[in-house]
Amino acid sequence: MNTDRIVSLDIDKALWERVFVVSPLVVVGTQEGDDYNLAPKHMAMPLGWANYFGFICTPAHSTYHNAKAGGSFTVSYPWPDQVTMASLTASPRQAGPGQEQPVLDQLPTTPATTVDGVFLSDAYLMLECELDRVLDDFGDQSLIIGRIVAAHVHEDALRTSDQEDQQLLYNAPLLAYLHPGRYASIRDTQAFPFPANFSS
Repeated sequence: MNTDRIVSLDIDKALWERVFVVSPLVVVGTQEGDDYNLAPKHMAMPLGWANYFGFICTPAHSTYHNAKAGGSFTVSYPWPDQVTMASLTASPRQAGPGQEQPVLDQLPTTPATTVDGVFLSDAYLMLECELDRVLDDFGDQSLIIGRIVAAHVHEDALRTSDQEDQQLLYNAPLLAYLHPGRYASIRDTQAFPFPANFSS
């Protein structure tokens, strides 16, 4: 490695604004009063190999309080052609008693089957989670952890023995978020070169 080209970053400043990193883009749904709220999240992932899922949120957002109050949340993984719909879930709230997001009424949703919630319609992966715990104090952020109690996948995204993974991803590309502020459609992939006899 040519260390002459390595730049040390000031970690007292916004580290994650200085480089691009690849993340998923999901839409988290929570119950909010008599209605539902949807919000995009990119710091989100499975937690281990068991059925746990977590995402980063701030107590300044309603998603944090909704998940704690309702005890559950949903997760929608949108397709690349749904990026605009995912973006609209970040629309600002109207000032006033309910602080509604009127744009959410225009987005197509599908009801969850096990928890009280909705999904972004036609997402390729949909998870229903019961709140397991909330870990606070990651700076101003918190990790919200749910136990997956139901999962649904679009048949075009389902891995089967009938189709090679490379072909599946080419036919059904995935949406990636490149923080800060960019996205990509992933369809050209290669098998990872694991060492012989590797076992996860």
